[in-house]
Amino acid sequence: MRRAVLASITSSRLGRAGLEAVATMLATIATLLCVLPISREPGPAILAVVLCLSLSRSQLDRNRRGRIEAFLVLPAVGLAAAGVGVLLHRFPIVGALVFITGMFVAIWLRRFGPMARRIGSLIALPFVTLLMVPYIPPRHPGPLPAWLLPIVIGWLALCWVHLVHALAQALRLLPPVSHTAVVAAPAPESALRPIASTRMAIQMAVALAVSFAVGYIAFPQHWGWIVLTAFIVNSGNRGRLDVAHKSVLRVLGAAAGTLCALLLGVHLGLDERMQVILILVAAFFGIWLRPLGYGWWALFATVALALLQNLAGVPAARVLWPRLEEIVVGAVIGVAAAWFVLPVRSTGVLRRRIADALAALAAALDRSSSTGKPDAFFAALHAVEQVAPAFRATRHLAHRVRPECPADWIETLINCREPVVKLIEQGSAPPNVQRALAHARRSLREPEQILPALQQLRACLHEAAPDA
Repeated sequence: MRRAVLASITSSRLGRAGLEAVATMLATIATLLCVLPISREPGPAILAVVLCLSLSRSQLDRNRRGRIEAFLVLPAVGLAAAGVGVLLHRFPIVGALVFITGMFVAIWLRRFGPMARRIGSLIALPFVTLLMVPYIPPRHPGPLPAWLLPIVIGWLALCWVHLVHALAQALRLLPPVSHTAVVAAPAPESALRPIASTRMAIQMAVALAVSFAVGYIAFPQHWGWIVLTAFIVNSGNRGRLDVAHKSVLRVLGAAAGTLCALLLGVHLGLDERMQVILILVAAFFGIWLRPLGYGWWALFATVALALLQNLAGVPAARVLWPRLEEIVVGAVIGVAAAWFVLPVRSTGVLRRRIADALAALAAALDRSSSTGKPDAFFAALHAVEQVAPAFRATRHLAHRVRPECPADWIETLINCREPVVKLIEQGSAPPNVQRALAHARRSLREPEQILPALQQLRACLHEAAPDA
C-alpha cells in the first residue's frame, strides 16, 4: 500500500516535472537568443540561464502581483549582483562581506511574510551566478552599457518565463498554480528564540564567512566551489538532518557529475557549440528528475556548471580533483554551521508542519467555515512532503533506535489525502473524525503519541469515506 501510494505520487510528479522542464528550457533558449545579440560575453548568458531556471522554480511570474514585484526588484538586484562581482574580482574581502550580508538579508526577510519572502528569493537569485563562473571583465563591449545589461536580462528572463508558462497553462499542459495560504497552527509557547528564519540566516552567514576564509587561504584559485557548496547545502534549510542529507547527495551527485563533465568536455573533444547544447540538456534533466531526489539535480547541475567553467577558460581536467575536494570541504562547513550554530531540529520543523496540516484539515472539515475545497490542506501537506526525503533516507537507522520514526508520521498523514477529499465532497465529518483530529493535534506535544494518533485519524477518515 505504502509503495503504491509513493509510486503514484512520484509518477505524477515526474510527469508534471517533465512539462515544467520543457517550458523552462523553451523560456531559457528564447532568453538566450535575445541576449546573445546584445552581448557575446559568458557572464550575461549565464545570468540569463540562472534567472530563467530560478524564476520558473519559484513561480514568481504566475500572478500579477508576483510579476510586478519581480519587474521592480530584478533591476536593482541585477545591478547589486554586478557590483558585488566587481568587488569580488578587485577587492575580494569587501566583496565577500557584501555577499554574506546580501544572503543574510535574503533569508532574514522571511520573517516579514510572503511578500518579503518573495523579495528575498529575488535578492538571492543573481548572487548565485557569481559563484558558478568567476567574474570576467568584458572584453567586447556590446551596444548596451554594462550597468544596463543586468536590468535588460532580468526583464527578458521574466518576460519569456511568463509567456511560456502562460501559453502552457492556456493549452492545459500545465495546471494553474495554486496560491492558497497555509492555515498556520497556533505557535507553541516554546517557540525558538531567535525564530527559525533568523537562525537560518545566521547559519548561512557563518557558513559563507568560514567558506570564504577557507577558500581564500587554502584554495585561492577556485574558492568559488567551496562557497557555492556551503550555500547550496544551507539554502532552504529545513533543519539539521535536512542539511546533512543534502550535503551527502551534493557530494555524491557532484562527484558523478564532474566525472561526466570531464568525459563529455575533455575526452570526447566537443566544440563550444556542442558544450552549450549539453549544458541545456543537463539543465533539462536536472529539472525533470529533481522530484526523484536532490542527488539527480546535483549530478546534472554539476555537469552544467563544469561545462560552463570549461567554456569560461577553466579546463575541467586540470581542476577535477581539487574541485571534488572543495565540494567536500564546503559540505562539511555547511553541515557544521547547521549543527552547531543555533541549530534547528528537523523533527521540530516536521512537527510544526504537521501541526499546520492538521489545522488546515480542521478548517476544511468545519461546516461553519469550510469553503468546500481542501486546497489549504493540500498546500500544508506539500510542505510536509518537502521535509520527507531526509527522514526516509534515515528510516532504517531510526527504526533501530525506536519502533516508529518521523518518516512513518509523514506517510500516515499522506494516506489521509483521498478520504479528506471524499469527506469534503460529502460535506460532513462524523464526530469520531473530529475527535480523532483533535487528539492528533494534541499528540504533537508528545512524540511517542504522534504515530498512534495519526494512525487513528487515518482509520477514522477511511471508515467515514470507505470508497477512498
